[in-house]
Amino acid sequence: MTAPLADGPERVPEDLAIRHTPIASRVDGLRAAVEAARGRVADPVLDDVAAAVEKSTGRLRLSARHTVVAIAGATGSGKSSTYNALTGLELSSVGIRRPTTSWATAVVWGSEGAGELLEWLGIPPRHQTMRDSMLDTRSESEFDGVVLLDLPDHDSTEVAHHLEVDRLVAVADLMVWILDPQKYADAAVHDRYFKPMGTHQDVMLVALNHIDTVPADRRQAMVDDVRRLLAEDGLPDVPVLPISAREGIGMAELRGEILRRVHDKRSTSLRVEADIAAAAGRLEQAGGTTPAGELPARRVEEVEDRLADAAGISAVVDGIERTVGDRARGAVTWPPLALLERGAEAAPGGQPEVAPLDRAAVDTTVRALADEVSAGVGPVWAPPTRDAVATRLAAIGDRLENGLRGVDLAGRLPAWVTLVRILHWLLLLAAVGGLAWWAVAAVQGTRDDLPRVAGLPLPAVLGIGGLVLGLLLTVVGRMLVRGLARQRADQADERLRGVVHQVIESDVVQPLRAELASYAAFRRGVEAARG
Repeated sequence: MTAPLADGPERVPEDLAIRHTPIASRVDGLRAAVEAARGRVADPVLDDVAAAVEKSTGRLRLSARHTVVAIAGATGSGKSSTYNALTGLELSSVGIRRPTTSWATAVVWGSEGAGELLEWLGIPPRHQTMRDSMLDTRSESEFDGVVLLDLPDHDSTEVAHHLEVDRLVAVADLMVWILDPQKYADAAVHDRYFKPMGTHQDVMLVALNHIDTVPADRRQAMVDDVRRLLAEDGLPDVPVLPISAREGIGMAELRGEILRRVHDKRSTSLRVEADIAAAAGRLEQAGGTTPAGELPARRVEEVEDRLADAAGISAVVDGIERTVGDRARGAVTWPPLALLERGAEAAPGGQPEVAPLDRAAVDTTVRALADEVSAGVGPVWAPPTRDAVATRLAAIGDRLENGLRGVDLAGRLPAWVTLVRILHWLLLLAAVGGLAWWAVAAVQGTRDDLPRVAGLPLPAVLGIGGLVLGLLLTVVGRMLVRGLARQRADQADERLRGVVHQVIESDVVQPLRAELASYAAFRRGVEAARG
């Protein structure tokens, strides 16, 4: 939660402190990554990353005037003598006279606005020294705005000392590590502090103290060896300065490097950026580094085709084409010819129906797609991606069966088929009536008295015309029936496959794409946070 605005110009809300800065987009990215990872990455990891961001950005709400410089080192490294040399005061006990307190001590150049920062750092008032105090006549303007911390020995046997070092190492704007020629390769500092800080080398300095105890011709080799170890720790760019706090060797260089960093006024933001990058690295390690993938439309179409096969849609469609064709063909055929064909052929089958769904094939197809998609989101996202559809398999089968059975497969024949049937009967009546009339006239010997049309007897015209037109109408009608049967089959195929598409889209594709989208958002957030 954003802290309330305090009195005075030094403290601002976090959102105002980072707005319109590169840090803002990195913080937003990390927060988006944490939000996307909820339910996939363990909550303790996400909470730790979120807390790290809040702690780091919390520093930006405090005094922008001050730079927190922490001096850390092992027992006997000369850390306190270095601290005293930098402050110009005997503030920290040396050697066996080191205090047993677990608190760090702080020297502040410029007390205005430092109180809230020191409170945030957790430095008790009795461990604070203000160099601009009226009792201190050695104040140095070039260190104005510096908060110099002397941390407990990081290798102390006291657990409280370790905790204090860890706490302040995590928030200092600039870390100055004091190493000893006898113990600079000690795993205690390399494993516990250096290796985990690969993203923080822009806010670190290393001083190799007691260099006066090393022969002059071996000093550079020792400095080079320290640099080699730092490179192995992932810190190849951290400066290494050979010093002797006791003899004053290299102290001007150390002091100048600290002042350069302080005057640059970027140590605070660099520290926050490094913290965010480190948090992004931890989150990425927990959430996965696999590039975000997608679900191609072509792959979805393949799944729909396989599920259509599992439902026997092709067989149903073929049956519809045959059934509609048989029904319509009988309706548009010359009735005597239709009677002959019906007697020669077997009785037509019933209405086509959707066969029972092959659920095993459906389950196998859907699981295969989920496994394929889960391979594109890394091991952490894979289980929830598979579960997104595995838990729906029974419902998918039920929805497919119910939806397919509810489709109107054939429907009524169009009106024109009925009209053709009526015309056939009218033509048949005309043919039979005309031929009968003509036959009766022939028996009675009255054919010469029959009405004529274009010189032909009317009964003959009716009989022969009805027969010819009936057969011609049969040919045309059957041609139209083939198109009707194909059209009805295509419509049924579209409706049946539409049911499959709707079920797959809602119960398979959307859940899988939601997981892909969350992983993609996670990857974008991590990349933005890393900068």
